[in-house]
Amino acid sequence: MKKALIRLGILACMLCAMLLPSYAANVKQLIPVGETVGLDIRTDGVLVVGYSDKLIPTPAEQAGVAPGDVITAIGGIEVESCQDMCDALAGMDGSPVTVELTRGGKSVELTVTPFSGEERCELGVWLRDSIAGIGTVTYYDPGTGSFGSLGHPITDIDTGVIVPISGGEVLESTVTDVVAGSAGSPGQLVGDFGLDGAIGSVISNTEYGVFGSVDIPFDGEPIDVAGEDEVKTGPAKILSNVSGDEVEEYDIEISRIYSGLGGHGMLITVTDQDLLEVTGGIVQGMSGSPIIQDGKLVGAVTHVLINDPSRGYGVFIDNMLGAA
Repeated sequence: MKKALIRLGILACMLCAMLLPSYAANVKQLIPVGETVGLDIRTDGVLVVGYSDKLIPTPAEQAGVAPGDVITAIGGIEVESCQDMCDALAGMDGSPVTVELTRGGKSVELTVTPFSGEERCELGVWLRDSIAGIGTVTYYDPGTGSFGSLGHPITDIDTGVIVPISGGEVLESTVTDVVAGSAGSPGQLVGDFGLDGAIGSVISNTEYGVFGSVDIPFDGEPIDVAGEDEVKTGPAKILSNVSGDEVEEYDIEISRIYSGLGGHGMLITVTDQDLLEVTGGIVQGMSGSPIIQDGKLVGAVTHVLINDPSRGYGVFIDNMLGAA
């Protein structure tokens, strides 16, 4: 299977502490992967990403529809795509209609009076119904064919909300270039993928990663997984693909452990000179790289420190398995 990269979100703040049960003890072994794939994801409804500048204020804005809302129905007609939205509006005459949407995980109903244009009615919003990118796979379960990736959610670039998904496809991809990170600039891995030839399915997008299943197994030998209480400061390794289509092993140091912290449980430092020369440390695209310590899978790389790309954060594998 070919490998590739993902653009990595930048750490803005630490997450609030929360107590989570240990899931690693219930899992025998997993294959640490470090390969990357294309992710072509469909949103669950249509995501509002902004307002049109044709009408100020727009009918949607006047009614209280906001960027980050996910429209699921209008006028009693369910919508799953931008085309569904256009078709529904084409059958309306400008009378007030009910818009059903989700906001922050809660259902909301608003009444909107669409603007009646020359061709069809309009709400005056920009919408998104799919997101495509490259993601690093953290682990593969040979017993179930399932995988976990990223270690953090896919969020919308315009609104910052965690994208609700109805499904998606996993695709083969490849790395084409590296932009090394430096202080103030996190750098990135550049990758390509095709929309043909799906090799699996995306099932969920969660706070602790993107999960799904693949039809073609990932290569590698299964290893034990470690519970949060087994992880300690000291030497460790990551598996990552930063050149071509080969996954390599690199040295890191687990510099600090944030016990009981939900999101970013480990502060990690890249110590491998080869990796530092190529990437400057952790760059956008390495998110999801599995972290291995004492022969056990302990977590995944999630974020880079903007002012010091040699350091970043990792999530415990416990958290990922609990969200899978």
